[in-house]
Amino acid sequence: MRNRWTTFTSIILLSLLLFGCAASNNGGQSSGSDPSAAPSASPESSTQAEPSASPEPITLRFCVGGGTLTDTEFQLFFAEPTKNKFPHITLEKVVPAEGVTPAEVLTSGEPPDIIYQTSGSYYAFQELEALADLTPLIAKHGFDTKRLKPVLLDSVLNFSKNGEIFTLPFSSNVAALFYNKDIFDKFSVPYPPDEQITWDELLAIAQKLTRSDGGVQYIGTDLNNGPATLQGSYGIFALDPETGEPTLQSEQWRRVFETYEKSVQIPGYVQGEQFEYSRDSFIVDQNLAIRPTLLANLIGPLEELRAGGKPLNWDLAPIPNFADNIGQGKAANVHSVSISSVSKHPDEAFQVLANILSDDVQRIVARNGRVPAIDKPELEQEFGADIEVLKGKKIENIFKTTPPVLNQHRWENDISKHLAQAFSDIALKGTDVNTAIRAAEDAIRKDLETLKVTKPE
Repeated sequence: MRNRWTTFTSIILLSLLLFGCAASNNGGQSSGSDPSAAPSASPESSTQAEPSASPEPITLRFCVGGGTLTDTEFQLFFAEPTKNKFPHITLEKVVPAEGVTPAEVLTSGEPPDIIYQTSGSYYAFQELEALADLTPLIAKHGFDTKRLKPVLLDSVLNFSKNGEIFTLPFSSNVAALFYNKDIFDKFSVPYPPDEQITWDELLAIAQKLTRSDGGVQYIGTDLNNGPATLQGSYGIFALDPETGEPTLQSEQWRRVFETYEKSVQIPGYVQGEQFEYSRDSFIVDQNLAIRPTLLANLIGPLEELRAGGKPLNWDLAPIPNFADNIGQGKAANVHSVSISSVSKHPDEAFQVLANILSDDVQRIVARNGRVPAIDKPELEQEFGADIEVLKGKKIENIFKTTPPVLNQHRWENDISKHLAQAFSDIALKGTDVNTAIRAAEDAIRKDLETLKVTKPE
């Protein structure tokens, strides 16, 4: 891989020397350029020099490999800022069809140049060696990684144990408590407070809202994605990030399982075989009163709902946590951008990445409902200013907790199905916590024996 990058870099440098068009290839302004290092042109050469040729138009394929990114958000955060800065570069959004694997995306006739992913989808691409190490490009273009929020930079550095940087954070997808005010009003239940509460306190509220009325079964809250939200409160995973050994016997995991058990035991929560209530339950069916979830999961869709003439009467509260962990939020799902290892335009792709991490573009990101990746606290004051659906909302509640650094083992996604099964058994079969933990750990250990052979570290 490094030989390939060295060869490509040499070709680019030779082209710049031959054609003298470094500034124009870079949109006239490179964050990595050093004017003091450029050779001085003589008066004669200045008057006789040919005008620099305009860069050749190129199209970069932008693959959404994970997470929620609406068409509106893609245009605001990526396509328009790129076209404004680099008129010769066009970004084409590509969303793989359901069931299409990362391997199929990469081997298609038109593989991606830039890959947008979340913490959950990252390793699927890394295992295919689909992500280029950005370290040489960071050095070449003079990108300052210290501009990034330490918690996000540390999180993406944890994706690699050998010092490579395979991705750059684009935004911090932090969590908050979204609630439907109409359901609270309907049952005369006070809204969640503007200070962080515990999960047990949330379940006490949810119990008052889980009831049938007018032929509609209302659900107080779904603790979202099985264990994901609860385990995120502690920033824990089923595998130790260093050793890869199961961690389910810890006291923190036991609290996660016991809290989930309490939630599904609320009378009326489980309906037949249904024990999970999705985003659609909140914004389409509107029978879910409270949804603790990541911002990107709901803000964009809520804005589209509003723009379509069907606004929801909702607001925000801080994400809850366990009593021994008040003050901390859920581990942020890092939304990041990478360059495909098979891209034919890595330098141009990196210019796109560096531009979306500029102050100007990150301000657009903040003002349109995403928590920016760069370390500029003043941008939080502008959060949501340009998105209609956030006007009048309690935005300050988003920033009342601090997310921990994300650190998960590369096999975590491979064994997560056993956690999902354990939570399903608790909800539908009434399996007790001890049995569920033991069964999940046994299944995980069996998988680890296979993974040590098929995906050695």
